[in-house]
Amino acid sequence: MGVLDGKIALVTGAGQGIGRGIALALAKEGALIAVTGRTKSKLDAVCREIKKAGGRAEPITCDVCKLDEVNATVETAKEIFDGLDILVNNAYEGAFGPLLSVDDAKFQLGFFAGPIATFRFMKAAYPYLKERGGGDIINLGTSAAVRWDMSNYGPYGAAKEGIRVLTRAAAAEWGSDGIRVNTIAPHANSPALSAWTKENPSEAKAFVETIPLNRIGDCEDDIGRFVVLLLRPESSYITGATIPLDGGQARFG
Repeated sequence: MGVLDGKIALVTGAGQGIGRGIALALAKEGALIAVTGRTKSKLDAVCREIKKAGGRAEPITCDVCKLDEVNATVETAKEIFDGLDILVNNAYEGAFGPLLSVDDAKFQLGFFAGPIATFRFMKAAYPYLKERGGGDIINLGTSAAVRWDMSNYGPYGAAKEGIRVLTRAAAAEWGSDGIRVNTIAPHANSPALSAWTKENPSEAKAFVETIPLNRIGDCEDDIGRFVVLLLRPESSYITGATIPLDGGQARFG
């Protein structure tokens, strides 16, 4: 028996990295998973992993920057599983680098894939979460937004901080409906971070040395399992929070 038996979860950007880790962790605790993302082959692979572990998952292709696809994804998940209890807004695409190197299109992309997509998914999921007597929304932020040195992280941090504000607002407005909304800010060995580490070994070593626990988190064991903990009944009084999952590196004020 899993702690999430019978719960229905929609996880965006679940074809790889942190989204995949969260989807696997939830499924192993009994949740039924709508695995969403842009690349069908990656979604199918994650669904096979979940089914091999004894869970149930269905792939739904979605570009989170397109409103019609966001709404259709939530509707499809609801139709497949006959409800929705958990929404995880993980998908993101945006710009990194010095401010002077980022053009308007790249800057705007971070907001379309970040706070705007999060806003759309939250609104689309709200009636179904309320219909079930409440539910949980987990949004993805970043500790890069509160780095001691914000160089190269301005566009990314700006978009992710918008998500934190949406989390606080939704937690305040929807708490009476039994809907909890929280943000996690993880470091994890995603494919993007792994590639950067291989290309920049000395910088990566210096980065890890700034983490008190001296390691990067695992997408499933450290991030996904914490999301399970946040969804347990024992965590039912937590809402509107930003929780860093970064080995003690960040200081959120």
